Amino acid sequence: MNKKKKPFLGMPAPLGYVPGLGRGATGFTTRSDIGPARDANDPVDDRHAPPGKRTVGDQMKKNQAADDDDEDLNDTNYDEFNGYAGSLFSSGPYEKDDEEADAIYAALDKRMDERRKERREQREKEEIEKYRMERPKIQQQFSDLKRKLAEVTEEEWLSIPEVGDARNKRQRNPRYEKLTPVPDSFFAKHLQTGENHTSVDPRQTQFGGLNTPYPGGLNTPYPGGMTPGLMTPGTGELDMRKIGQARNTLMDMRLSQVSDSVSGQTVVDPKGYLTDLNSMIPTHGGDINDIKKARLLLKSVRETNPHHPPAWIASARLEEVTGKLQVARNLIMKGTEMCPKSEDVWLEAARLQPGDTAKAVVAQAVRHLPQSVRIYIRAAELETDIRAKKRVLRKALEHVPNSVRLWKAAVELEEPEDARIMLSRAVECCPTSVELWLALARLETYENARKVLNKARENIPTDRHIWITAAKLEEANGNTQMVEKIIDRAITSLRANGVEINREQWIQDAEECDRAGSVATCQAVMRAVIGIGIEEEDRKHTWMEDADSCVAHNALECARAIYAYALQVFPSKKSVWLRAAYFEKNHGTRESLEALLQRAVAHCPKAEVLWLMGAKSKWLAGDVPAARSILALAFQANPNSEEIWLAAVKLESENNEYERARRLLAKARSSAPTARVFMKSVKLEWVLGNITAAQELCEEALRHYEDFPKLWMMKGQIEEQGELMEKAREAYNQGLKKCPHSTPLWLLLSRLEEKIGQLTRARAILEKSRLKNPKNPGLWLESVRLEYRAGLKNIANTLMAKALQECPNSGILWSEAVFLEARPQRKTKSVDALKKCEHDPHVLLAVAKLFWSERKITKAREWFHRTVKIDSDLGDAWAFFYKFELQHGTEEQQEEVRKRCENAEPRHGELWCAVSKDITNWQRKIGEILVLVAAHIKNTF
Repeated sequence: MNKKKKPFLGMPAPLGYVPGLGRGATGFTTRSDIGPARDANDPVDDRHAPPGKRTVGDQMKKNQAADDDDEDLNDTNYDEFNGYAGSLFSSGPYEKDDEEADAIYAALDKRMDERRKERREQREKEEIEKYRMERPKIQQQFSDLKRKLAEVTEEEWLSIPEVGDARNKRQRNPRYEKLTPVPDSFFAKHLQTGENHTSVDPRQTQFGGLNTPYPGGLNTPYPGGMTPGLMTPGTGELDMRKIGQARNTLMDMRLSQVSDSVSGQTVVDPKGYLTDLNSMIPTHGGDINDIKKARLLLKSVRETNPHHPPAWIASARLEEVTGKLQVARNLIMKGTEMCPKSEDVWLEAARLQPGDTAKAVVAQAVRHLPQSVRIYIRAAELETDIRAKKRVLRKALEHVPNSVRLWKAAVELEEPEDARIMLSRAVECCPTSVELWLALARLETYENARKVLNKARENIPTDRHIWITAAKLEEANGNTQMVEKIIDRAITSLRANGVEINREQWIQDAEECDRAGSVATCQAVMRAVIGIGIEEEDRKHTWMEDADSCVAHNALECARAIYAYALQVFPSKKSVWLRAAYFEKNHGTRESLEALLQRAVAHCPKAEVLWLMGAKSKWLAGDVPAARSILALAFQANPNSEEIWLAAVKLESENNEYERARRLLAKARSSAPTARVFMKSVKLEWVLGNITAAQELCEEALRHYEDFPKLWMMKGQIEEQGELMEKAREAYNQGLKKCPHSTPLWLLLSRLEEKIGQLTRARAILEKSRLKNPKNPGLWLESVRLEYRAGLKNIANTLMAKALQECPNSGILWSEAVFLEARPQRKTKSVDALKKCEHDPHVLLAVAKLFWSERKITKAREWFHRTVKIDSDLGDAWAFFYKFELQHGTEEQQEEVRKRCENAEPRHGELWCAVSKDITNWQRKIGEILVLVAAHIKNTF
């Protein structure tokens, strides 16, 4: 018995034996073997799937049913209402009445399905989203981990241990092949054996011819064994010399192309030379083969149809691309012989030939094609002297007098006086060319221009540009009263000649007139066409859109004309007056704004905002008595109006007329007692230092308006200012009992507790506030900042995560979250923030600050511009922008930001309100507040 033979070989395997199980070499199961990791009750990805296809189980059942062709007509599959699950008559013929019945039933089903479709789809959508949140896919569960892979450095990635290799040593450590370049002499020596032998080798006779000339047997004695491209056909030698010569010839050719023709010196840009060389010379055999094929095909086309011009042009261009310029020239000249009547071939020949030859080619072309405008234009382009160009074009006009293109080219070369003479001849030859008529009119005197335009109108009665030019001519010469008549006659005449009045085209013409400075013409065109082709109910909406479009195109006079016309049609529409007033405020003068507002309040005396705009305009101009008189008239039109009372109070207090302001407020409290009037009364006494009077007024106001949170805030702040912390706390607590949903009150109470060192109490207050006001970003933000100020950064991060779960679309929370992260993670966080709140100003501001912190000045400035554009009322954005420009911008840029901020008049923003609502700054202007807020900002982010 052989001892090496294993005893178990040839025996049956024991029960339950799995090969390789003992050493762990078992197979593995992939997801494709067991199907997707989805429960049968999981909803499918298609949220609008019809009933019966909304879960994975439904679709699996459908697939099983499709596989099972046999109908189940068992009694157990019968339902009293629906009948059998399958169709009893599916095997029968399907006739036209069956189709009609099915269509009726389908219509009924659809009608029943649409009854509560929206409600059902909304409910299903909410259920699916809730289900997704409770049982997310595996892919979603690991998405945050996948995102963190972006933070893994290359060193960490390389330090991950490799999976053990089960292969043997030889497979694990293959010996790399060592390749040594072989010298040319080796090939040359061994290729000599490829020659034919005329004598027998003595060793062949000695050993019976068994040996090849070299004992190693490495070479075949026949030339065919080598690749044919390595040897010259006759000798069988590797012709290295010819390869070198070819290379030198190519280099010489390229160098000669880039040599300086004047001095003979070679001026070569190495990078450009190499790039050009690569583009000119095919780099692999495929390109050469393609060119050969193309050449062969084009040759076939030329021979088959020698009078086909595109074949000659394509052949010449192919040779030009491959660098064979002379061959290309020869081909195209042959083409001119075969196709002498093709102007494309002649133009191509002129393009390929050098200067003087090109002129001769063009001269030859003119003889064959004396009517070709393009050839004459090309001939003029080839001439370098202006007089020669004129001569060519005049010769051309003798042959083709009705070509507008030739006349325009000839006129452009002439002096104004000669041009006028030529144009007078041109309009005789080309009476239907509007451009030539208008050009002539521009060069003529006023009287002659009128005659020219009248003639033009007779020759071309369907063109609007002639009429508009006539109107501009009259306006330029001071006859503005004629402009309106000309435009009206234009509309009438064009309609009579069957021309459709295209409103959009006329508005574009009006915008062009505006840009050219023809204001009267522009306004006349607008008045004439603004109402054409618009339904009566769409007029206001369409006109406002047209005005906005004109403003966007910087055609301000057009917009002004539209507003003027709209106000004539809708004199009592407050919204149109407001739009016109804002237009004048932004783009007009103070005088035009005030004139418009005077007309506005005459037509809409009940529109308080128009009265207030007029008064403010006078006040800003320094005319306080006029502002007072406007407000007095406003009182007559709107007695007991809160807005007008408060505007009058502001006017007096801003001009240091405090007693007048007090008297006005007292009158207002008696005649129009509102919470805001009381609040302004309290504030006036507070800022003037009359604390006792302010407290008394506050108590009186709270007896009337105990649910107005600003009064409780002011009461608490007055007490806090006097260091009476207990009374302030009591005021805030009382206010919160009456106004539990006032976020600022909760914040003031929390900050009061934090200020006196009661951190635990402050935290409890904020937790209580969040219970009473769920999903409130401001309260969550204060909670996070409270922990951060206390130095508990981990708790702050945890709270921020909870806050973002409860308020996932809050921009102010995301902007804070970006700067809670460590510097390397901020960019990733900012990307997440932009995905959630793409158009939130706080997020855009955070991104701008992020770029600022990374010293990316241009990008930071761009994002600051975006922020203030998307929300010009956010004072914090203006303050950060101004601070940024103070550090990195010029004085002009700083001044521009300040002016834009003053025009925007921001009112909101955490840092902005902290400064603007401080009673010490109550009389400060917007520009001063901006400087103060910017000074408070420390860019330590």
